[in-house]
Amino acid sequence: MNFSYYIAKRYLFSPGSSNAINIITIIAATGVVIGAMALFLVLSGFAGLKDFSLQFSSYFDPDLKIFPASGKTFTFDATQKEKLKGLEEVAYFSEIVEERVFLEFRDKQKAAFIKGVDQNYSNVIQTDSIIVYGEWLTNNDFQVVAGNGISRELSMTVEPTYTNLLSIYAPKPGKGIPNDPSKAFRVEKVVNVGIYSVNEELDKKYIFATTGLARALLDLPKDKVTHIELKLATGADEASLREKLSSIFGHDAIVKNRVQLNDTLYKMLNTENLVSYLVITLIAIIALFNVAGAIIMMIIDKKGNAKTLYNIGATVPMIRKIFLFQGSLMTVLGAILGLLLGYILIVLQQQFGLLMITPSLAYPTKITVMSFVVVFLTITVIGFIASLLASSRINYELVS
Repeated sequence: MNFSYYIAKRYLFSPGSSNAINIITIIAATGVVIGAMALFLVLSGFAGLKDFSLQFSSYFDPDLKIFPASGKTFTFDATQKEKLKGLEEVAYFSEIVEERVFLEFRDKQKAAFIKGVDQNYSNVIQTDSIIVYGEWLTNNDFQVVAGNGISRELSMTVEPTYTNLLSIYAPKPGKGIPNDPSKAFRVEKVVNVGIYSVNEELDKKYIFATTGLARALLDLPKDKVTHIELKLATGADEASLREKLSSIFGHDAIVKNRVQLNDTLYKMLNTENLVSYLVITLIAIIALFNVAGAIIMMIIDKKGNAKTLYNIGATVPMIRKIFLFQGSLMTVLGAILGLLLGYILIVLQQQFGLLMITPSLAYPTKITVMSFVVVFLTITVIGFIASLLASSRINYELVS
């Protein structure tokens, strides 16, 4: 067995010559454990929060979405449809016609977006998962499904009897201010057959309708769309599919995946995660430099032993390695124990909801392999540096 490693283990697991040394060592070891545990809890908490925040977008955002390169609409003709249907990477696709409109129900008004979708939309997006009341659209062009926020603001419920109709106004294209404001809008009267809920922002933004109603309201030809939403087949190669889509649509369209559609949200969550990691790491650095203090105190305590080892043939570098190994062992064992305690707390949180956001919603957490790796490497590297700095205090004057 390596000489320095053997002596380091003896020093680590045997008490010092004074209670002060023992207390300092215990405090240093406890700091390592708490630092590792805190860092693991933060990373697991943010991983869970990220998944929780993005799960709502997974209900609403498709795997891929095709946008016009310029303007609001682009042409999607029969030839392009056949080519898109022939792509093995595409399981389903849906034509989308979307525009800002003005809603009026009884004596209440609200600005919103109409999102015209075809019959394939339910295959692209899990509409059954977002409907909370009523039903989804049928082939009837005079039905809509409103968001929960829109229905509340307009005091509008599902209307099975077609007695209370929702008026949708869309501005006619043109320049200047029309002389007769009543002729400045196209209007359609529809019935609300369902209410969906995704999140607060989207629930107040969209009202779903058929593409037939949306095109009639916006006076768009049948080969014009604002977006195309795609659901990919299992195991589809996104990069290869993007090249094929480029050959179909040319430079008229831009393709975005789910991450790109939520680019701002991803950046915000990743930034918050990084900042929290850096803050906890800074605290861990302060705690881990207690290890350096403990090693220096141990060097002073074991000065006589170090002289004896030097006199019987141990070199100064070998004696330095003893205390380097001692600090590194303390850090590694503390990191493992901290990870174990952090893992237990996260499991308890997932099972019993120790920390609640609301009375019915526990704070989301997620255990990942990357969290273990990041915490272990962060703690051990900082601990190794602290131990290296402390052990470098040993010189020939100290042992001679």
